[in-house]
Amino acid sequence: MNNAVIASSVGAALMAGFVMFIRLKAAKKPASAKKIILPPFFMSTGALMYFVPEFRLTPMEILEAVIVGMFFSIFLIKTSKFEIKDNDIYLKRSKAFVFILIGLLIIRIVLKTILSSTIDYGQLSGMFFLLAFSMILPWRIAMYTNYKKLYNQLHGKNV
Repeated sequence: MNNAVIASSVGAALMAGFVMFIRLKAAKKPASAKKIILPPFFMSTGALMYFVPEFRLTPMEILEAVIVGMFFSIFLIKTSKFEIKDNDIYLKRSKAFVFILIGLLIIRIVLKTILSSTIDYGQLSGMFFLLAFSMILPWRIAMYTNYKKLYNQLHGKNV
């Protein structure tokens, strides 16, 4: 395993720890549409990497990354539920979320380790960015849909 794969795996582990910390902290404050929608927009700036030829993907690599990312998003969607407390909408704490996030991280590191011997590091980076984005976008769309249902219920609007 080369140094770049090790460094990116350590970075992914640190990011996962940060996400878990933020998620646990966020459960203590009311949710909002802005908090749900903004992360994919912030992350989308990473797509600028595709302007550099080293990071560009073949159509098959794009398809693989998107399919795997969307599959992984199912687990995040299933563990992200909202509840109404004190006339506000909160994200429910889920013990399974932390374990799923750790499991996804382990799978990602294993895949990166295996694929790094056959796929160029730049393309692999592009694939894993697309995988992560393809995981986060459906998850956040599902969260927003569920949030809006509760918001409309809370504010007496018919859906």
